[in-house]
Amino acid sequence: MNDRKLLFIYNTHAGRERISSQLADVIDVFTKHGYLVSAYPTQRAGDARTAVQEREEGYSLVVCSGGDGTLDEVVSGMMESLEQLPIGMIPAGSTNDFCQSIGIPTDLVEAAKVAVSGRSFHCDVGILNQSYFVYVAGFGLFTDVSYQTPQDMKNLLGRAAYLLEGIKKLSDVGSYHLKISYQDRIIEDDFIYGMVTNSLSVGGLKNITGEMVEFNDGLFEVTLIKYPKNMIELSTIITMLLGRDVDNEYIFHFKTAQLTVDSRKKVAWTLDGEFGGSYKHTEIMVKREGVIIRIP
Repeated sequence: MNDRKLLFIYNTHAGRERISSQLADVIDVFTKHGYLVSAYPTQRAGDARTAVQEREEGYSLVVCSGGDGTLDEVVSGMMESLEQLPIGMIPAGSTNDFCQSIGIPTDLVEAAKVAVSGRSFHCDVGILNQSYFVYVAGFGLFTDVSYQTPQDMKNLLGRAAYLLEGIKKLSDVGSYHLKISYQDRIIEDDFIYGMVTNSLSVGGLKNITGEMVEFNDGLFEVTLIKYPKNMIELSTIITMLLGRDVDNEYIFHFKTAQLTVDSRKKVAWTLDGEFGGSYKHTEIMVKREGVIIRIP
């Protein structure tokens, strides 16, 4: 008889509705490993977060399936809970950067097996003002692409949807004059893009977040791209990014546990692919080993 309770939160619409066709197989894995499963299909944004926050007592594991946004909600809900439980992840979205980075299988049934029988890993979590993020906080060019790209387009084209939507932005490149403070250092310049990451890839592009990424070192990688003076410089920057060259005259790259970003106008942030608010003053910090993740 199953005496352990598992809360399974899943987004049926993510990634061409992948989880729907294998739902029975996934739940079967949970049951065979001795869990009594409570399944919760999300209906709207914020549901996953609420489900974690308002869960009944007695659960020993939370598993989520969907895209990066679903994972972000589950982690945020867990960070705001009194009791910290391990989180299993079944990647079923258009892009699943974080799951790929930590080695979660892309096969849904295999990922379910990791969720219930893998080892527990204490992973860093980011905090931007009062909001949590798992693997990326970004601003500027391309960062609004994920939450402005229609779900149907994401499902149909996958990563190509993000690139197609992003290309539309190239003709409307804006800049942000920012003062960025970290580790007793100050950078002040005009930027078109910035990201604070804890991942090996962003938007499906690998190795653009720097080398030696550790998920529990209490440090996040910061990448800032200066505003190009002309299209030639913009082309050079894109070439460097595609070539994984993040250490040059156009790009600042460093590691830090905390930084502040100040601007005269509000800066819109994206957290794990979802809109994270607009601020003139932004404080970002790392909660070292703030959440427990099941990994292979």
